[in-house]
Amino acid sequence: MRPWPLLPLCALLLGLAPAAVAQRPAPAQTIAALQPRFDAEPNSVRKAKLLAKLGDAQFLESRRAGKAQDYSAAVLILEKYRDNVRAAFADVLRQHPNAEKESNGYRIIELHVREGIRETRDAMNAAPLEFRPPLQVIHDDLQRSQDQILRLLFPRRPGEKKSPAAPPQGVQ
Repeated sequence: MRPWPLLPLCALLLGLAPAAVAQRPAPAQTIAALQPRFDAEPNSVRKAKLLAKLGDAQFLESRRAGKAQDYSAAVLILEKYRDNVRAAFADVLRQHPNAEKESNGYRIIELHVREGIRETRDAMNAAPLEFRPPLQVIHDDLQRSQDQILRLLFPRRPGEKKSPAAPPQGVQ
């Protein structure tokens, strides 16, 4: 059995090294750069995709504010995230009213709202008592948005019983 020559192996590894270095993830974009793009985006699905990027940046800033014990800034950032979710959801609902057939924007928003609910819950657990009520309001609003999106995506739910029809007026 002939051993592999060392020179070709080294050349192969050196040839792959620049490709590995070039695939580093780009630094996260800032809220200041993403928010105007989000606000100006006319396409609802692209707006939902921007919501994911913007939301990640907002979560990062909210965590930084929480670590610096600037809880009022963290609450403001999460409130803006909630407002962005509402705007993206309203645009998707307006442009694609049938969520079962055109679900892409709804799914993107739903997945990110799930992360937003988790981030808000974590912020509530870390925040002092006086900051918990506004965080609870944000958490509840995000939960309602998620429930609404899921109902639109899956309107026919197995196991749910339909309410019995009301008897006609005049018949007893």
